[in-house]
Amino acid sequence: MSNDILLEYEEQLKMRYKIFSVDEEIDNFIENKNIHFYQPEFKWNFIAADPDDNKFVDCAIAANADYIITNDAHFTVLKNIPFPRVNVLTLQQFITLITEGKTN
Repeated sequence: MSNDILLEYEEQLKMRYKIFSVDEEIDNFIENKNIHFYQPEFKWNFIAADPDDNKFVDCAIAANADYIITNDAHFTVLKNIPFPRVNVLTLQQFITLITEGKTN
């Protein structure tokens, strides 16, 4: 996770839930030992159709993540970009991967 992603989550949660519960959830993200924070030093700008999505790509590259899991069609452009390689799976593909060990 990056600070930009955390701010996006905070913004989205505040539009949907009570503010005090959102602050508690944001604190949980920050304190969670399973969440690692990265600050991308380069903005790749691969997703022109929705530039706001680029923060997730930049963070995945900085973190050397195995996959981005999303059903957002904007991320399909990443399949045509050879470097840096960013693998994208749909939620269903990810579930298949972790339950059966394959992605189709």
